[in-house]
Amino acid sequence: MSIELLDRLDEWKSRFGSPDTRPLEQLLAEIATHRFPDSGSLIRLHETLLFLRAWPPSSKVARLADGILFSFTRRTAEFEAAGGDLSAFEEPEVSGIAGTSLAAVFGYDVARRLAARHPRNVEMAWDRFDEADKLGSAIWRFVPLLEEDWPVEAHVPYQQWISAARRPGVSDLAWLLERVESLPRAHRERAQLYDSLEMPLIWRMGNMPTSRSRLRFACRKLYIHKEPLLRRGDVSLARELNGPPLPTRRLSRPEARTVLDLMMDTSAMRFRELYGFSHPDEGAVFHADAGRGVDVYFFGVPPEWRLPLRAYHAGMFFKNGVPAGYVELLSLFERAEVGFNLYYTFREGESAWLYGRLLRLFRQVLGVTCFSVDPYQIGHQNPEAVDSGAFWFYRKLGFRPVDPEVVRLVEREERRIARTPGYRSSKATLEKLANGYLLYAEPPAEDRAWDHFRVRNIGLVVQRAVAARFHGDPVAMRRAVRLAAIRNLGIEASNDLALVLSLIPDLARWTPEEKTAAADILRAKESGSEARYLHLMQRHPSLRAAFLSLGS
Repeated sequence: MSIELLDRLDEWKSRFGSPDTRPLEQLLAEIATHRFPDSGSLIRLHETLLFLRAWPPSSKVARLADGILFSFTRRTAEFEAAGGDLSAFEEPEVSGIAGTSLAAVFGYDVARRLAARHPRNVEMAWDRFDEADKLGSAIWRFVPLLEEDWPVEAHVPYQQWISAARRPGVSDLAWLLERVESLPRAHRERAQLYDSLEMPLIWRMGNMPTSRSRLRFACRKLYIHKEPLLRRGDVSLARELNGPPLPTRRLSRPEARTVLDLMMDTSAMRFRELYGFSHPDEGAVFHADAGRGVDVYFFGVPPEWRLPLRAYHAGMFFKNGVPAGYVELLSLFERAEVGFNLYYTFREGESAWLYGRLLRLFRQVLGVTCFSVDPYQIGHQNPEAVDSGAFWFYRKLGFRPVDPEVVRLVEREERRIARTPGYRSSKATLEKLANGYLLYAEPPAEDRAWDHFRVRNIGLVVQRAVAARFHGDPVAMRRAVRLAAIRNLGIEASNDLALVLSLIPDLARWTPEEKTAAADILRAKESGSEARYLHLMQRHPSLRAAFLSLGS
């Protein structure tokens, strides 16, 4: 009975455009009273309902789906009480369901924010801490007489020591975080100390409003899908990129804090820690209305957390208030490396259209016109991307490979596809196709200038220069860079970007206007918006040519 109900429910994911949704609504009403006896059925039910809530064919379907999803705390409790095993609910593809828990090792910044937001739900997972002996060298300074125990005794009861040391009402995790935070060290050093412990945390979802079952971000109006969903063949990336600008606005700080907290929860419960989500620029969070019920919230990182050369931006997109996925961009001049992830639950939900809208947004905001996809995104050491055929998702949108061997393999596969209806590339072939970058470029970047650029190459050039000119002493090189910046650009700078500029052979022969513009770029990297930094770079052809030479 349970399987039959789930099969009937799944069928509706491919029946969008049906004029009569009453059979689906009746099916949901029946499912609401049905008990599902095993973890596989409960998980399958949850994910299909969440899909239909994000992509509803009627407003009543959305209400009925929410009603069942909001009952999952009770459903998982009944399942466990009947002897069911909840371990299947910890898998990354489905973790975060109400009434379940998950255990993971989180970095310092994520652990702090989770502990502050959910003090009763997030705690040390002592039963999963296989390397508890690491605690001694970290907490001895906080616990008098611990040195009598940990250096010489085996199996030190650290949980007992911490329990005795903390105040009543304070959890073990809160005590540890407070102690680490009290150290008179820089933030990065405190983070390194905490991260070195590799402390697993247990996060009990309970009936939290931020569980995947219940998290809904306010949206202006529910978008109802009365027509068939947009498929990849319906999407032209060129048309999307050249469409009208998307409406955007800057969030107030209270709004930004709410959004960033939800993003952190959503990402962490899926075992993901994104650099920008851990270090967001709270003063510059933006909202974009992408259409079709999709809201995008995006931001950069503050100056103290910026990368040396590339601009970093990240965002999360919500579909009818449901978190649907995230995006990261690493940009330099007009080139952006794009990491796009539509959560597993929603892979059948207009992914090509979503991707095109996100690229339009960042083209609009950052001025980027050349988009690069890392091999990992298409399957290099990423079995999930291989299994999903990610390479062909990008290829059919117009991306092209840059590695000559991959180019030849793509030509062979496309001939086979044209000759043989239903032909699909083998797993081994997809793994080979993932051995290189994919690029999509608009004019003027369509000249293939970025095909073989790697920012890592610039870093290696810098290391060789430090070794050859300064006997491996980076401090001495920075002193020289500072003097060169003053002499050539009229600005005092010794950061990594200035270091790269010092390696440009003809820098001294640049025009005064080019030098002034380069100095403005140096300043923009360390203050203000990185969007401005990119726009200034895009107006400096000599600097672009120098970076391409160093990085190719």
